Amino acid sequence: MGDLVQKVKIKIDGKSLTVLAGKTIFDVAKDNNIFIPSLCLHPDLEVKANCRVCVVEISGRAKLMTACSTKVEAGMEIFTDSPRVIAARNLNIEMIFAQHIEKCPSCSYRFNCALLDLARRYKLKINRFPERKSDRITYKFANAVEIDGSQCIDCRNCVEACSKIQKINFLEVRGQGINREIVPTDNKDIDCIYCGQCALHCPVNSAAEQESIGELEKVLADKKKIVVVQFAPSVRVTIGEEFSSPYDEKSSARLVAALKELGFDYVFDVNFGADMTTMIEAQELIERLKNNSKKMPLITSCCPAWVKYVEFYHPELIPNLTSARSPQIHLGGVIKTYWAKQKNIDSRKIFTVSIMPCTAKKFEAHREELRINGMYPVDLVLTTRELAFLMKKNRINLAEIKPQDNNLELNSGSGAAVIYGSSGGVMESALRTAYSMLCGDKNAKICESRLEFNEVRGAAEIKEMEVDIAGRHLRVAVVNGIGAIDKILPEIKKYDYVEVMACPGGCIGGGGQPLPTTTAIIKKRSAALYATDKNKKIRKAHENTEVLNALTWLEEKKLSHNVLHTTYIKRRAKKNKK
Repeated sequence: MGDLVQKVKIKIDGKSLTVLAGKTIFDVAKDNNIFIPSLCLHPDLEVKANCRVCVVEISGRAKLMTACSTKVEAGMEIFTDSPRVIAARNLNIEMIFAQHIEKCPSCSYRFNCALLDLARRYKLKINRFPERKSDRITYKFANAVEIDGSQCIDCRNCVEACSKIQKINFLEVRGQGINREIVPTDNKDIDCIYCGQCALHCPVNSAAEQESIGELEKVLADKKKIVVVQFAPSVRVTIGEEFSSPYDEKSSARLVAALKELGFDYVFDVNFGADMTTMIEAQELIERLKNNSKKMPLITSCCPAWVKYVEFYHPELIPNLTSARSPQIHLGGVIKTYWAKQKNIDSRKIFTVSIMPCTAKKFEAHREELRINGMYPVDLVLTTRELAFLMKKNRINLAEIKPQDNNLELNSGSGAAVIYGSSGGVMESALRTAYSMLCGDKNAKICESRLEFNEVRGAAEIKEMEVDIAGRHLRVAVVNGIGAIDKILPEIKKYDYVEVMACPGGCIGGGGQPLPTTTAIIKKRSAALYATDKNKKIRKAHENTEVLNALTWLEEKKLSHNVLHTTYIKRRAKKNKK
């Protein structure tokens, strides 16, 4: 028999409860629909009890206790709204506002800010105490992420996300007391990879993506521009969370309608670009295998935070990275070449916007080596959070808008493209196509029998699989989160193919996704992507005829190399902009 689960009897606000011993007061209250406020608490991080807005009173104890860090005990009588709790909680929230400079009009958290919600809920004066961080600077990391010291509430979630989850250790706490500040390290051997996990775990938008909404609004108002937009596979799932809208088969069609209403001239699905990436990457894998290339394993490159990690920390692996551009860059290039020609549009009038789950995609879009005839394939990147803010600002409710099913340019891609958003998805997509390519037409029936590769799915940090394809034995691995990379680096040469995603869960857990993003939420998002794949008529990239047409056209026009492939460079730490 397993260990018996011990239960204890307690009271919260006069309500008798029988609960599991060892759970925190906060979790017990949440399980029983009893509201206790919190700011610094995140289920995937250590409990730090820094913000102290979750204080409760326990009968018989002189001090108020933080609900997030205090475990229930038999006989406890807890009060969440006593006069003592009200006084302390409200004072703590008002003091937090004294160290958080309000920038609400331009803040992407404006419509779902937990701090503002608490001020409204308890009818507090947010300017009762003088601001004490107005002279703090903002650190900008490339064009991707920033830390605004004037908004920081000292919860240290960003530091923990960077050090404990990603294990980069780029952010540090400097100073003591009221002079405590989050700053980038001075260690030149450490650099930011722009993954945005700091922003994903910040409750008050101090750590955030660098805002691109203002620039986009100016472009949308320019009638000389043809403004097109493309959205990533995972965005179709996560954007609904911002509008209490469940994910279903109409989510993409509603998103297309919303983007049209915002003023975009044409809407594309990055699934098309993902199918293209799969084709190029699978072909490269096959070529390296057939030529017994020394540049093995082949390593994925569609995660720009991972690419930055390689370029800075392990440049010796640059030859192993696939030369295939990422899905957003592939589609951006196709838009400004193949599609522009089909529509008879001057490509220099096209302004391409990507909606991405990722802050590092902002950095990727402006890599100089990606230019095609002097043009960036993608001109501007918005995160999922930024898109949600823009929609709310323009009073567009995704849950209520009428879907536009057939208003996409090119097509919506295969099922293989959809699962790019989840850890292991790139690997599985490429294997589906490589499987058929390696077998050839004569063995088509045998090849078609292998469609799903469940071994590379799931939340494990390292996922391994051995597979035989057309007489070739492949050993592959998936690294789920950059924090796990050290587990595989010492023996990476034993693999044939490796996928790495910097963010836990892959793109569905990306640094630009809605808050909250937790392990449990990532699991649900991933399930939605795989369900979509299963329901797709076309589930393999090489069966996407429009992608094949575009690839043929690029080959005929001798544009394949410039549009489909890229290079990488060894990087040194840059001075952080202020």
